Amino acid sequence: MSTLTPLSGSAAPKPAAAAAVRRTASVAALAVLALAATACSSSGGDPLGGGASASAAGGASASAAGGAGTSAAAAPGGTVVVGSANFPENVLLGSIYAQALRAKGVKVEEKFNIGSREVLYGQLQSGSLSVLPEYNGALLAYLGGKSADPTAAAVNAELTKTLPASLGILESSPAEDKDTLSISQESADKLGLKTIADLAAKAGEFTIGGPPEFKSRQEQPLKDVYGLTFKEWKSTGETTANAVKDGSIQVGNVFSTDPKITQLKLVPLADPKNLFGAQNVTPLVNKAKVDATTTGALNAVSAKLDTAGLLALMKKVAVDKEDPSAVAKDWLKSSGLS
Repeated sequence: MSTLTPLSGSAAPKPAAAAAVRRTASVAALAVLALAATACSSSGGDPLGGGASASAAGGASASAAGGAGTSAAAAPGGTVVVGSANFPENVLLGSIYAQALRAKGVKVEEKFNIGSREVLYGQLQSGSLSVLPEYNGALLAYLGGKSADPTAAAVNAELTKTLPASLGILESSPAEDKDTLSISQESADKLGLKTIADLAAKAGEFTIGGPPEFKSRQEQPLKDVYGLTFKEWKSTGETTANAVKDGSIQVGNVFSTDPKITQLKLVPLADPKNLFGAQNVTPLVNKAKVDATTTGALNAVSAKLDTAGLLALMKKVAVDKEDPSAVAKDWLKSSGLS
């Protein structure tokens, strides 16, 4: 396939098999995918926000389309500016992208820890940034798109239709970073909770936590899809996983690649109604800012990156406190990409 051609016309990578990954479409998923924003995590952070309101997303799409002809032009072969959101996993992915490009002789500038998708997307449209590590389902939701099928192939096909002509997605990796609603092992054992649906009988007694924007993005979808009304919502940010463990909240919105899930023995509840669709790590590019060398290098990264590998890398960053650039360098070397 062409290096800038999204996955809609070719075989898409299958997301890693995990309890949180569901591939059966549902009417509920169709109704809420545009609101199914991405997760919070204690260590991992928020995968670029997501879940804009219909009006905000529509405005972003319209602005993107209108700005396609006014983005600062740059000849292929110039400096590629790699950006990232302000959470550890996205910084790690940005560093992987940047170092993979340098290994191919591309001149790179890094602009990491910028902020949320609301900030990053506009900078990519304007040409201030060339490349971002994105999450396909969350990006589609932010742009107000929806897919009846939560698989990577279907989400990418819809994303391709929704993005303005100036922007494009490259090949998605099998690596996914999905929302979960996680509980303590003690709660799971005592109450027999296995799925999000099982929370219906207990939600009125439970406090749920997540990032500051979690309630506005997820309260209504959780009511619509699973009939959940919680006793209280708390903004727990990077302490979410720890708050579940110590009992200050009973349910936490935690990333599936957050190593604290294993470290603290949390239990991600299964999502049988597919509230959270595909969240494959996917390079998003300003087409005027990249060339064949750039897209080829980034596609090679996507081909090598899977969920288990990303989880292992995040353990080094979030638990072992290793420098993300050093972790990225080691991974690229072991993957034959540097």
